[in-house]
Amino acid sequence: MEGYVARFGDVTTIAGEFRERIAQGAFARSLAERDVVMILDHDSGRVLGRVSAGTLHLKEDQIGLRFQLDVDETTPEGQTALGTVGRGDVSGCSFGFSVKAERWEDGGRRLPLRTITDLNLFECTLTAFPAYPTTSAAVVQDNGANARRRVMESKRRAEAAMRARGIPV
Repeated sequence: MEGYVARFGDVTTIAGEFRERIAQGAFARSLAERDVVMILDHDSGRVLGRVSAGTLHLKEDQIGLRFQLDVDETTPEGQTALGTVGRGDVSGCSFGFSVKAERWEDGGRRLPLRTITDLNLFECTLTAFPAYPTTSAAVVQDNGANARRRVMESKRRAEAAMRARGIPV
């Protein structure tokens, strides 16, 4: 699965109170410092992937914050994500964060505009109701060789982590 958690410069209205946009580079520091998870509809009990596990890949590009998610089809959450995104019932993303740095502009006749220039990213989420309607999520086809490679890499990482904790493998 892949798409955009956020797109730089796109403006949305938050709670009818103000407009908001994300500046290019706003995720950079957080991506370097934090372990981020992908979940379903902001529910921390429905984890789909994690950066530190190698199942979620996040990268800022010129458009926004791009994600690639290796979905585990053997879990109920993975099946739900593949089904709802694959059918197009869920096609957007959101993200949980706290603001580290921002700029405000008077909106004149419109609502004030907040530009987030730095944030602490906690989670990305697949959702049917994204705050930013220009976000995206789509199921992409993968060949079996890539899937087998990912499974073997995941197994090697798990075994290495077990050995590091003194657990026999």
